[in-house]
Amino acid sequence: MKVAIVGGGPAGLYLSILLARQDPTHDITVHERNAEGSTYGWGVTYWRALLDRLHAQDPESARAVEQSSVRWSEGVAHVRDRLTRQPGDVGHGIGRHRLLEILAGRARELGVRLEFGSEVRADDLPGADLVVAADGVHSALRTRHAGHFGSHLAEGRNRYVWLGTTRVFDSFTFAFVETGHGWIWCYGYPYDAGHSTCVIECAPETFTGLGLDRQGEPDRLALLEKLFAHVLDGHPLAGRPAGDGGSPWATFRTLTNRTWHRGNLVLLGDAAHTTHYSIGAGTTLALEDAIALADALHGHVDLPQALAAYERTRRQALLPAQSAARHSARWYENLPRYLQLPPEQMFALLGQRHSPLLPYVPPQLYYRLDRAAGRVEALRRLKRWLGPRLARGVPAREAAAKPAREAAANRPD
Repeated sequence: MKVAIVGGGPAGLYLSILLARQDPTHDITVHERNAEGSTYGWGVTYWRALLDRLHAQDPESARAVEQSSVRWSEGVAHVRDRLTRQPGDVGHGIGRHRLLEILAGRARELGVRLEFGSEVRADDLPGADLVVAADGVHSALRTRHAGHFGSHLAEGRNRYVWLGTTRVFDSFTFAFVETGHGWIWCYGYPYDAGHSTCVIECAPETFTGLGLDRQGEPDRLALLEKLFAHVLDGHPLAGRPAGDGGSPWATFRTLTNRTWHRGNLVLLGDAAHTTHYSIGAGTTLALEDAIALADALHGHVDLPQALAAYERTRRQALLPAQSAARHSARWYENLPRYLQLPPEQMFALLGQRHSPLLPYVPPQLYYRLDRAAGRVEALRRLKRWLGPRLARGVPAREAAAKPAREAAANRPD
């Protein structure tokens, strides 16, 4: 089979590795529009379950990924001038550049052709049996057929930016800072022996109130270094090079598609779906997409059946992560609701932010119920039963309320 993979990120490179391992006679080319080594993104996170899957799929690249990763097993939250710690599952961080370097090297070992600086369209690949759009949320291949794919982007509310720092956090670190214009917060985690990722987020009114919408990159970084001085410990923040346009503040866009394939073209990773960065699953889900697509192609002789099986499998597998991402994003969009709690209680609810029940229960009451549920099985069952039902009722209640809101808005004074 002749395979053209458009996009040299983790999903595209890993798919090329898996297909080359399955059948060395496959003719596989990865087209990446950027130059080799020019990636931006600081570090990515993943958890042990993914590492176990990588070892099962391709032990050689998995060993290299594990050896190049750092680990943590605690969460730390700074709220105003107070600090609280909680134990957690072992997390892993690896530099995005290093991850791509490992995957590209392994793909070459297996005979995959990597063409960097190669920007292509579907029309440029007439001889390919399979074309994989792994070119991200802005996928040109998907956009060309957006009507067929039924692409939909939903904008989040908060503003965020990805930065790096030489402050090496020893835990997954949160810091919440109150300003005269509202709260601003960061998520920090290490990804190698000398660097950490630092994602900073705030509400839109805080973004404009602090002047972040009007300042240049140096002034923005200086302001953020001042606000988070207590966690940066004198270390600077680093943004994208000025030649790349600096570090953009964006709102997160949740991408969904009605279908993921068209003829011999199939969507992979962020070209097919996105999940809010606050659950730290983007790279994991992309790699799992690659595993599922390779499995489907191996298990079905007929290409349309293989692509349909891949889509069914991944849509089902993604449901828990997509639900968690929606609730996590909402938790941060309603952050002041939780920051009135004592820090240890707020941090406990931070860990519960994926719960569909949490938005409908007063935070302090939820905290008490959650502690009690840990001791009483009946309460655990009630919590599991009630949360999804409340969440499912929201669209119906909003739809019922919409005519009344519209009538009120159109009523003459």
